[in-house]
Amino acid sequence: MSEHHVKRLILMRHAKAAWPLGVEDWDRPLAQRGHNEAPLAGKWLVENAIVPDFILCSSALRTRQTCTWVCQQLADKAPTPKLENGLYSAGATQMLSVINHVPETVTTLMVISHMPGIQDLGLRLASRESDQDAYMSLANDYPTSALTVLEYLGDWATLDGQDARVTHFMVPRA
Repeated sequence: MSEHHVKRLILMRHAKAAWPLGVEDWDRPLAQRGHNEAPLAGKWLVENAIVPDFILCSSALRTRQTCTWVCQQLADKAPTPKLENGLYSAGATQMLSVINHVPETVTTLMVISHMPGIQDLGLRLASRESDQDAYMSLANDYPTSALTVLEYLGDWATLDGQDARVTHFMVPRA
């Protein structure tokens, strides 16, 4: 892949959420562990020079809180996130439809969403050229705060199946 035309897609599952009694799923906040681990994901992105220039975030509370922690670590490099109602409870196909409408000027896109859609999307997009260790980790388990980084040579509008190379799978833990 030519470095000049490569697009990166970062798929992140929200950090660990709490289960307070009487709170609707959409309004569930992060648990203390989530507050501790979400910043580690942002720190890892900065340390590995994988900084998004656009972030799509599910509108649920726990994903918004995760995004806030990540952006805090990205500091002045953090883009203004776009809340996307369509990412809440979305399957891989619905998430991909949202991604397919991202402007072509975006070179590194981050999507913060939920299981099982986020894992299913990573598996759907992973090409045969993927890093095998990263792919197997992605396939076996997708815990809270996990990040998958994929590289893609093409337009967001044509991203579909098995055409992005998984380069990293990372689970930040305190």
